[in-house]
Amino acid sequence: MKTNNCGELNAKNAGHEVVLAGWVDTLRVSGKISFLLLRDRTGLVQVFLDKGLTEKFKDLKRESVVQIKGLVNKRPENQIKKEMKTGEVEVAAKELEIIAEAETLPIELDDTTSLDKRLDYRFLDLHKPKIQAIFKVQSNIMAGFREFMIKEHAIEAAFPSIIGASSEGGTDMFTVKYFEKTAYLSQSCQLYKQMLACSMEKVFAVFTCWRAEKHNTLRHLNECRQMDFEMAFANDFDVMDVMGRCVQYIIQKLNAENKEDLELLNVKLNVPSMKYMTFAEVAKLMKKENIEMGEDDLSGEAEKKLGELYPDTIVFVHDWPLSGKPFYIMPKGDGLSCGFDAIYKGMEITSGGQRIHIPKLLIERLKAKGLKPEDFKSYIDSFRFGSPSHSGWGMGVERLTMLLLGIENIREVVLFPRDRDRLTP
Repeated sequence: MKTNNCGELNAKNAGHEVVLAGWVDTLRVSGKISFLLLRDRTGLVQVFLDKGLTEKFKDLKRESVVQIKGLVNKRPENQIKKEMKTGEVEVAAKELEIIAEAETLPIELDDTTSLDKRLDYRFLDLHKPKIQAIFKVQSNIMAGFREFMIKEHAIEAAFPSIIGASSEGGTDMFTVKYFEKTAYLSQSCQLYKQMLACSMEKVFAVFTCWRAEKHNTLRHLNECRQMDFEMAFANDFDVMDVMGRCVQYIIQKLNAENKEDLELLNVKLNVPSMKYMTFAEVAKLMKKENIEMGEDDLSGEAEKKLGELYPDTIVFVHDWPLSGKPFYIMPKGDGLSCGFDAIYKGMEITSGGQRIHIPKLLIERLKAKGLKPEDFKSYIDSFRFGSPSHSGWGMGVERLTMLLLGIENIREVVLFPRDRDRLTP
């Protein structure tokens, strides 16, 4: 339906006839002529409408979809619009066809509309270039994750979302009727990626997680995407290194390939360094800073302070108290574990560690957490026939996106968010 993209026209196209298709961003009628800004995924171009076309289409509503045939003209030097990528050219329309005429918009496509209202009309909110930029960046975050993992010789896997028992030992799960049985939507692919890593050594996945916690915060969702990695013959420090290099690779890719999107969002990204601290060292530091934190977990204030003290740094907090980690994390002795969290820009982006690969110890830890080993029989049995030590982590797609782009509400970086109150659109 088009020979060229709007945002890619330049002086080299001058004198050529083009066919464009996109959305009416603005229509400005000036006497008997008018100027139309046409938008597609690549940007905007100004289109000149003569007297005849103006009379016919002067009431054309914003966001209507049109196809335009016209001649590309180079602007005089003193009329070049430097604020537009296509500012050195203008298209003189010969024909205009309405593909789909928009009705009166239910929301304003600007920053005055509340987030809740925008999410009610998310399909329209996504017309905005600034919102599109968020998801172009997010798409490349996932692409960067995949590229990095392939370079690490890991294989991508697809894991089941319907499970028969909790994958992390929590009770807040969504139940589903599975024929004559009760099943659950998976909290993570944790148990399955371990099973696969114990045979294929390195595995990764972008996995959808469901969590039934009844929270209403700016950083939590009830449905989210997670970038998971698991590696055999590895301890917790081995996979911390992989995770740090992965984030560095992703940011380098964004800086190289999403320059215009980052500029539109007013974001400048620096490649982070890595720092390692024990949980005890962090606790001591927080005490010095007069910030409270739990005996086996960091508080939000503690995470924020780490971000302030160590900007542009991924802080790996390791030697985590065993009581604060899931049943499958390997004990280290003295009440500690081989578990860790990664704090970046004042928030946790990753939780991981070395896993238990010894059935007897795994059964002990399940019981210690008040769980029934029989509910995890196939998982436990997978380690009875030659299982290596292994470690891994999971990193939230949406959380990493919001932190990199400096967005406060995680719902902004989800196409169609699912939280306690929202099931539509």
